[in-house]
Amino acid sequence: MDRPKFPTTLPEFQQLFPDDLACAKYLETLRWPRGFICPKCNHEGEPYRFPSRSSVVLRCRKCNVNTSLTSGTVMQSSHTALATWFWAAYLVTTQTPGQSAVQFQRQLGISRYETAFQILHKLRSAMIRPDHDTIGGEHPVEVDECMIGCRVRGHTIVGAVEARIRPDASKRTVKHRRKYDVGAPFRQLLYAGRVRLRMVEGRDEQSLLSFIKENVTQRSAIRTDGFKSYRQLPHLGYKHHPLILGNNAGLADDHLPIIHLVFSNLKTWILGTHHGAIQSQHLQAYLNEFTFRFNRRFYPMTSFNSVLGLAVKTVPPTYQQLYSGSWVHPSAGRR
Repeated sequence: MDRPKFPTTLPEFQQLFPDDLACAKYLETLRWPRGFICPKCNHEGEPYRFPSRSSVVLRCRKCNVNTSLTSGTVMQSSHTALATWFWAAYLVTTQTPGQSAVQFQRQLGISRYETAFQILHKLRSAMIRPDHDTIGGEHPVEVDECMIGCRVRGHTIVGAVEARIRPDASKRTVKHRRKYDVGAPFRQLLYAGRVRLRMVEGRDEQSLLSFIKENVTQRSAIRTDGFKSYRQLPHLGYKHHPLILGNNAGLADDHLPIIHLVFSNLKTWILGTHHGAIQSQHLQAYLNEFTFRFNRRFYPMTSFNSVLGLAVKTVPPTYQQLYSGSWVHPSAGRR
């Protein structure tokens, strides 16, 4: 079976996935590109299809073992229609502002808010690869912290982002030479590469340095402010470029322009889409979603399979785990 070309527009998406049967065929094509192979006995051949199960379950004609198309994905054991899951993945990965559970419930006509909330969180659980690579290397990395919420009851977020030189940097310098006398400011010659975000207990050395070690490639150039917790970076194998900012906002914009832009976009998204109403036990999941969509902003359609858990085997949280707070979001457990 040939894998269908993934749609790049809403009408194309509707045409490719009009119902559950079309979604099931897509899952089967991804799992067995050359035709069904029984996971139990490795028998190749057309399986028996249960008409009453919307073709989600296939039975091997040799050993009679049933195989679910959604096994090992975020849709496993779900009673929600496949088409609803596909629409959820499409909306989450292609809309820049993302989706709140209330918006999602209203747009897809889901009867219960809890169902919409759980679907979105299961999709978020697939947004962090356990083996995700580190950032930096040839690109300098900006590292800083911010507060989500008020300073008294807010949460500390540490972030790292690649500061990449724009391909047209030389043209920008010439274009703005008259305006700025010496060309465009350095921050206007940069754009954001890959980003990493994590909620931490505080600005202590252990929390900040462990985040950097797990997310930034060694020997990378790292720009930070003059905070004392970063002083050990040279001893950890990094090229450290600190700058004591004081209360000078202009210095901050010049030295760490990209990470401040990321934090600004993050806060705007949380306030605009979710109205700031994010509980602390779920904050890391929302940071994961922001990171996932930000890093794929130039090619959002390719992330569709990832959030459904089709790229890597995913164990999604249950409803009880989400509401009890016992579910540990992937990045949160690596502090």
